[in-house]
Amino acid sequence: MKPFSGFIEELADQLAASGRLSDPAWRAALHAVPRHLFAPPLAWVQGGDGSDRLMDRAVDEEAWLEAVYSDASIAVQFDDGATPLEAGGENHTSSLSAPGVVIAFLELLGPMAHHRVLEIGTGTGWTAGLLAARVGDENVTSVEIDGALSASVGGNLKAAGRSPRLIVADGADGWPAAAPYDRAHVTCGVREVPYAWVEQTRPGGRVVFPWVPGFGYGHKVRLTVTADGRAIGGFCGNAGYMMLRSQRFEHYAPTIDAEGEPSTTRLDPHTVTGDSYGCDVAALVPGLAAVEEETGEGGVRLHLRDPEGSWALADYEPGHDDHLVLQAGPRRLWTEVETAYLRWVSWGGPDRDRFGITITPPRGQNIWLNSPDNPITP
Repeated sequence: MKPFSGFIEELADQLAASGRLSDPAWRAALHAVPRHLFAPPLAWVQGGDGSDRLMDRAVDEEAWLEAVYSDASIAVQFDDGATPLEAGGENHTSSLSAPGVVIAFLELLGPMAHHRVLEIGTGTGWTAGLLAARVGDENVTSVEIDGALSASVGGNLKAAGRSPRLIVADGADGWPAAAPYDRAHVTCGVREVPYAWVEQTRPGGRVVFPWVPGFGYGHKVRLTVTADGRAIGGFCGNAGYMMLRSQRFEHYAPTIDAEGEPSTTRLDPHTVTGDSYGCDVAALVPGLAAVEEETGEGGVRLHLRDPEGSWALADYEPGHDDHLVLQAGPRRLWTEVETAYLRWVSWGGPDRDRFGITITPPRGQNIWLNSPDNPITP
């Protein structure tokens, strides 16, 4: 079997060839903090088709290492720990994120050697270890809400020779005791950015996170904190992450328990969800969660929910001029989505890189087009 360094170098070469690894310091960090030290011996590795395959180190260590050093995420917890790891499941609640995603976010974060870094979501501890290798153990504070997950992290990091500060707390509150930070690195998706992250970051510092608003996939965001306590920045690519626990989508109305009001639309629901990432940013419908479902023979059903119980279904059927819509609850969610989409079309369908986001104290999140002076948030 080839040495661990061989697996690491092959992964680093793959990430560099794909454009996700450009800074030699992160290549060095991959060697300094080997990923296999943070992977469980039973590793549920996500395949290219979205399904998981179980790799057992005790059965075939080389195959396990090949999987661990692939550019794939590894589930390390199901159902917040209620389901044993060996049993597996569909509800991943913590993972060892795919290396390409991790490194892309770290390059976006851009910490310098002397920077203090706040990490939200310790998980397995691998990213905290990479950060510690870059800026020093004493400069990294990593916050994890799940005490059971955090209990194993110290051992993982010790095996890698790292010892950043580990805190068990709600990451939405940051960790003011070690502030101010030069960088805040968030490893969970958010719809609304907690102002604590901005408040605890010094002027000129960066806050990097996955913005997952509920419509579409999700986006990398990098904000810079200003002297007056705001944070301003833009969208930098795709990012799909597990959500901050207090912002999870399962808190939304899970079932349809009433008859919906029927109508039709000439707007193709499948086009709305698949048009562009610029459309995803512009489709600002507060409190919305959207899921697409294939219904067979080319059909697609768009499910829309909000946390107060409003819902809508919009069906795309190939060859139809009009598409069926059902809506119920205090709001008409499809109508709101349709309005937001057609507004984006009326602007000329701007791409994602023309949009930005501003966070203002004490609690305000505005999306803008072309300039912070042109907010589009409803």
